[in-house]
Amino acid sequence: MITLLNEDEPKWFPNPIEADDEGLVAVSEKLGTDRLIEAYIHGIFPWMKMDYAPHFWCWFSPNPRMVLFPNKFKTSKSLQRVLKNKKFEIRINQGFTETMKACAHAKRPDQEATWIEKDMIEDYTKLHELGVAHSVEAFLDEKRVGGLYGLALGRVFCGESMFHTQADASKVCLAHLVEIAKAHGISLIDCQVHTPHLESMGAQEIARSDYLKLLQDSIISTESVVDWPNIWHSS
Repeated sequence: MITLLNEDEPKWFPNPIEADDEGLVAVSEKLGTDRLIEAYIHGIFPWMKMDYAPHFWCWFSPNPRMVLFPNKFKTSKSLQRVLKNKKFEIRINQGFTETMKACAHAKRPDQEATWIEKDMIEDYTKLHELGVAHSVEAFLDEKRVGGLYGLALGRVFCGESMFHTQADASKVCLAHLVEIAKAHGISLIDCQVHTPHLESMGAQEIARSDYLKLLQDSIISTESVVDWPNIWHSS
């Protein structure tokens, strides 16, 4: 039986360790900032709405979990050249909502439709305004051509999605996120589920139980170790 979350208790979730390997933990009518923060703290994230009525949000904690340890990030020779040539201008939090919308419209061969819907964009934008969610963007000739976004909690960055309209733009954003992580003490970047693209850049799968333990050790406080408003001046 799937648990329907109580909208009057947004901070309660079933224990994700009890979910099957697919990782469906619960469903809910709404997202909400309190529920979202609580979910990520406990290794849970909203992935999609049911494609049939009543179209509840589905909350997941898959096993295994795809993660990137910053010191294991791999840059190909071609990416090294792009980084060295500084082809893209990298900006931090200079259009969070626009970056989310671009991720929502990005074509993904393995998915029929986006999971980034209007109410998700609204709630994550609220998290951004609260200083919890952040974006890294790549610009070329003043046009946004790549980006990623996610939540920063303690020493963890919970990556949500990325996009590019120019080759290597999203990879450059990830490379800059890794540099921020190394410089400011982020020890773990959550990538959620396996993709060959992420694996090629050093991400790896670990057991859900190991991921939940890492979260417990890395989110002593929900306040990020990164001073995001001033990050680009200090990195």
